[in-house]
Amino acid sequence: MAGLVNNLLILLLVFQNICLGFRSPLAVFKRYKDTSRSLSSECLGSDRPVVSLGLSDFALDIRMPGVTPKQSDTYLCMSVPLPVDDEAYVVDFKPHASMDTVHHMLLFGCNEPSSTESYWDCDEGTCKDKSNILYAWARNAPPTRLPKDVGFRVGGETGGRFFVLQVHYGDISAFRDKHKDCSGVTLHLTHQKQPLIAGMYLMMSVNTVIPPGEKAVDADIACHYKRFPMHLFAYRVHTHRLGKVVSGYRVRNGQWTLIGRQSPQLPQAFYPVEHPVDVSYDDILAARCVFSGEGRATETHIGGTANDEMCNFYIMYYMEAKHAVSYMTCTQNANPEMFRNIPQEANIPIPVKSDMLKMTHGHHEETKDTDKTSLQQAKKEEEEILDQDFHIEEAVEWPGLDLQLGQVSGLALDPENNLVIFHRGDHVWDENSFDSKFVYQQRGLGPIEQNTILVLNPSNAKLLHSMGKSLFYLPHGLSIDKNGNYWVTDVALHQVFKLGADDKEPLLILGVALQPGSDKNHFCQPTDVAVDPITGGIYVSDGYCNSRIIQFSPNGLYMMQWGEESSSGKARPGQFHIPHSLALIPDFSQLCVADRENGRIQCFRLGSGEFVREIKHKSFGRELFAVSYVPGGLLFAVNGMPYPGEAEPVQGFVMNFSTGEIIDTFIPLRKSFEMPHDVVASEEKTVFIGDVHARAVWKFASTERMEHRSVKKAGIEVQEIKESETIVEARLKNNPESTDPLKEQEKQHLVQQASTGVSFVLITTLLIIPVVVLLAILVFIRWRKTTVYGGKGGGGLNLGNFFASHKGYSRKGFDRLSTEGSDQEKDEDDGTDSEEECSAPPPPPAPSSS
Repeated sequence: MAGLVNNLLILLLVFQNICLGFRSPLAVFKRYKDTSRSLSSECLGSDRPVVSLGLSDFALDIRMPGVTPKQSDTYLCMSVPLPVDDEAYVVDFKPHASMDTVHHMLLFGCNEPSSTESYWDCDEGTCKDKSNILYAWARNAPPTRLPKDVGFRVGGETGGRFFVLQVHYGDISAFRDKHKDCSGVTLHLTHQKQPLIAGMYLMMSVNTVIPPGEKAVDADIACHYKRFPMHLFAYRVHTHRLGKVVSGYRVRNGQWTLIGRQSPQLPQAFYPVEHPVDVSYDDILAARCVFSGEGRATETHIGGTANDEMCNFYIMYYMEAKHAVSYMTCTQNANPEMFRNIPQEANIPIPVKSDMLKMTHGHHEETKDTDKTSLQQAKKEEEEILDQDFHIEEAVEWPGLDLQLGQVSGLALDPENNLVIFHRGDHVWDENSFDSKFVYQQRGLGPIEQNTILVLNPSNAKLLHSMGKSLFYLPHGLSIDKNGNYWVTDVALHQVFKLGADDKEPLLILGVALQPGSDKNHFCQPTDVAVDPITGGIYVSDGYCNSRIIQFSPNGLYMMQWGEESSSGKARPGQFHIPHSLALIPDFSQLCVADRENGRIQCFRLGSGEFVREIKHKSFGRELFAVSYVPGGLLFAVNGMPYPGEAEPVQGFVMNFSTGEIIDTFIPLRKSFEMPHDVVASEEKTVFIGDVHARAVWKFASTERMEHRSVKKAGIEVQEIKESETIVEARLKNNPESTDPLKEQEKQHLVQQASTGVSFVLITTLLIIPVVVLLAILVFIRWRKTTVYGGKGGGGLNLGNFFASHKGYSRKGFDRLSTEGSDQEKDEDDGTDSEEECSAPPPPPAPSSS
């Protein structure tokens, strides 16, 4: 009996193999091999692109055919046909890519690739027809993983017949040896029908407009779900440069459940949904993208070019096979009012550490050229800001210069952009303040009886809040963290304090009161503090009698220190002669130090203290007192008074952080700098400088801050120039003739010409309007005739036609986002894609399940 059973099993297996033979990987391999392209001998495994994994399973190797990219930010594509004619299912992916060479890979499924070459530049597009993303791999991001019993359906009557691989080579310094790259992915496919089918749901804004300079702009998308239940397991976000955070939710009975939330400036791979989310009939799917228009001079629209923006939230889901739909879209906001109740987290940008930004932008971190490539990339990112022709000039009507202050030692801006001043009241630092061992000698005076911390309205200098009475002896440095806490140093107490904005008592004290020292528990006249907005790490510059930077944990535990006193001769990297001021550069994960008596700026890596570079100019003179950084790439600094016989004046500096190049210099009109001690700047290029000897604070602004308003007169939109502040030309060192009366006459003449020009434009526009209206009527009649007598109706959303209406869009693919870290969606937004939502009769309403 046992023998009979065994014989029957063998016969059954043989019969099954015969039945599957026509679609077995081994049976189709020869046909596939005949049509496959020759690959480089350096591509290991590429000589066997199809490998049998059993009776019904096989592996398909999809690799770049030995390519050597010639320039950074190169996107290359290649295609591979599905080696079987009937239906199959992709159930797993195995990436073959090195973080040293590849920034990201995307795998698409479609029926017609954009090219028949062995590989091509993805600027030509990825697919000629509709394409779906099946897989994404990105540096420092988790690979796509499918749940058990879930597969993407390919081949057959409904699935795609080609796979297209897109590889983004970010920094090509790894290709100096001219080696050939064979990055790619191996697919595990099976003929066994999968009970659950994977698909893609794309939520996309199509009508968002981002005004220039706007700090926060929301793009909201929401659709009612009218299909059979689906289960969400991965998500992906996508914007261009202006995107800050993208969040997606399921809304059921008014309850918001998070699907995923991510910064679009991180590697844009698919991230797993942390907690399982199911979507049932009549649920709402909602997404929000938060943008910032800061740094832009014109409106930004949704579109496919580098100057446009995108707001995409991808959801990877699975459904029961009998109800499966492979692709769905949502491009509307069905219920704008509901977004009043969106969780607050959707409005908060996600901090991105600089090492992640480097990966996002394709930097090769393991080479000696790390800093060089990072700076080159940052320079590109700053072009929108730094290419503008602006000058820093004193805002002469600002009344803050007349405030009655003590010695002004520190300045900062709080989270509301209010100006915060740290001053010494009736105390002064002079030759009698300390003995030879740096012990404070005027303790008998007691602490300062005035409020030493003043919060002012930056526009009118009105006092909003004050504090700090009876706490300090000789204030020095001030900084404010992202939560609005004040961090201050006192050189007499040799201590660092953390203060809440409304607290009378310190939240944290570092150092021992009135005891100078150089160990882990003591400071010696500490000068400044900087707090990492991402990690909360505390950095203290210590100081006048120590030459070091000390790092503490967020709760004040000693972590590490670096630095030493300058030796005779030229100061070396990491040596200090009074590290006087700190500027934390979160965009680059760097800490920059104003090395005062060495007249330079030194920048170091956060966390490790590794020296990155020095910024030093002859115009700094011998002393550089303070430094401040503005996101977007601007560095502000102020130097000291020249030594006798030296000509370099005391002034403020504006620099390109990436290159260190001086963009502008500035000095005040009212009064004069005596010993400018601290500088702080806002993203709007408003600059404040505090002077310890003049006991004053100056406000400077950029001449670029001339707002162009659109106003309508007689139905015609014209440009009206409005000054945001009254600003007088300053005596810039690089523009000494700016106060020349002849220049003022030229300006008046230009204003008269501008008025005449506006009148001419107004009259011309009024004459042109009837012609434009007539042409529009003729075009409409022509279109109407075409539609009625043989024109074809279209169904669904055609992204190509939509984006083609945007100036600069190419149907061959999006323009290269050379300075952008986000993916180039050359396929999903290609002009030839239809991206229609498949129509199907809606199922009967199903009961909601949580």
